Amino acid sequence: MTDRTSVIFGNEIDKKTVKAAEKSKAKYIKKYGDDSAADYKISFTPIDALSDMGVRNVVFGDKNEPFAENALIVGNIRMGFGHYRISIAMASCAKALGFAPYWLDLASFDATGSKMIREQNDMYSLASRISQKSRLFNKLVWEPLNSEGFKKITYNAKDQKNSELLVPIFKNIPKDIPYIATHVWPSQGAVHAGMTHVVNAIPDNWPMGLHLSEGAVHVVQTPFAYLGYKTLSGFAKTPLKGIPADQITAAGCFVDHELLCDLENDNRRRRERLLGGKPVRILMNVGGAGAGGDMFEAMLDHLIPYVKDGKAALFMNTGDHKDVFDHFVAHIGDRVPVKTFENDYAALLKNIADLKESDASGVTVICNDDIFRAVYSTNLLMPVCDLLVTKPSELAYYPIPKLYMKHIGGHEVYGAIHGREYGDSTDEYPTKKGVSAALDRLLQDREIIPHLCDRIDELKASGYYDGAYACVRLAAGIEKL
Repeated sequence: MTDRTSVIFGNEIDKKTVKAAEKSKAKYIKKYGDDSAADYKISFTPIDALSDMGVRNVVFGDKNEPFAENALIVGNIRMGFGHYRISIAMASCAKALGFAPYWLDLASFDATGSKMIREQNDMYSLASRISQKSRLFNKLVWEPLNSEGFKKITYNAKDQKNSELLVPIFKNIPKDIPYIATHVWPSQGAVHAGMTHVVNAIPDNWPMGLHLSEGAVHVVQTPFAYLGYKTLSGFAKTPLKGIPADQITAAGCFVDHELLCDLENDNRRRRERLLGGKPVRILMNVGGAGAGGDMFEAMLDHLIPYVKDGKAALFMNTGDHKDVFDHFVAHIGDRVPVKTFENDYAALLKNIADLKESDASGVTVICNDDIFRAVYSTNLLMPVCDLLVTKPSELAYYPIPKLYMKHIGGHEVYGAIHGREYGDSTDEYPTKKGVSAALDRLLQDREIIPHLCDRIDELKASGYYDGAYACVRLAAGIEKL
């Protein structure tokens, strides 16, 4: 196993940081055990919500099952919904390009490295929720950590050492299978394990040391991110050597094949609805950490009069957060008609199919205990909705007109800046008053959303949304840098 902690892209890391990284790894071994000699057998199970893509879930079994000859692995973790959503995009495009996609969630196993990931994810999710309730914590801790703390190259040293704990999971996975990681830990773990065709798909627009995985091909979505990673500017107090040209490329946004294949017609229907006076279909997406509840509540209260007047129809996906689902259903009460889909995926699919031809009304609230159905419900709703209201996270790069509510973590700010500059979304509105005023403008001026649709068509024609296809081709060796 190559040491990737002491030297990162030719930049030496100070001994104090290296010692701290080694101490961190030792702490997890002491807490969860040393499984470096384990022989984890690899088996597969289907993923019902992704059955149309033929996605198979990698699990531990009693004996090793063979991968398909055209296999492509998507390595991921659940951290909120974002990395799962990007993983689905990769699996979708892999299927479209003729590959058999496999789903490898490194946080899902009974292994030391998996337990390490789950512990860190729990802390991240907790801090994310606290940041929305405490302005002081957000200002002094969470915002600086997400924008500057994670940016330091020394942060990568600790992660590189901890990710060595993931190597046993890969023991019985053939090393030459094309592999796309949608979080840096699955990328680092694969590289440490000797995987030879690793793509590190970087989700954020703000360059950070957190996302470095030397030995993989780094794929970013934007020119801004490319330049930041190419130079590693600001990753340390002194200038650093950057990422070599054969390990980084800007490929475009990570979007599902299903969302792209009929996008022009989706936009045509949006224009017809908006300019024809139909209710504006607004999709609200609650993130995986369940944060932002106060903002969603304020938007609901502001929009209900529009719903009553037949000027808007609302769709809210609360993911797998049953408590959030119950809260919003109760909060809406009997003020407007409410349609609910709780763990009724088949009925939701039928409703979405009907929405292509029929009008929408009232408020629809969705929840599903199954994480895949919870995440994918937003994907299914996007083509039949006119406007997505979301924080500027992974959804900042999806091909639907977007209104950005307040970011969670300073790194997300740059997703909103990019969307605004490229013209398929609004500014970020961090206050209840600001987002309400933005909704008023979008609902009252029916020319704005069609304008965004026009820009989305232009961006699609330029290949702007083709990043997931590029990741597949790079991992499979069809394309080379």
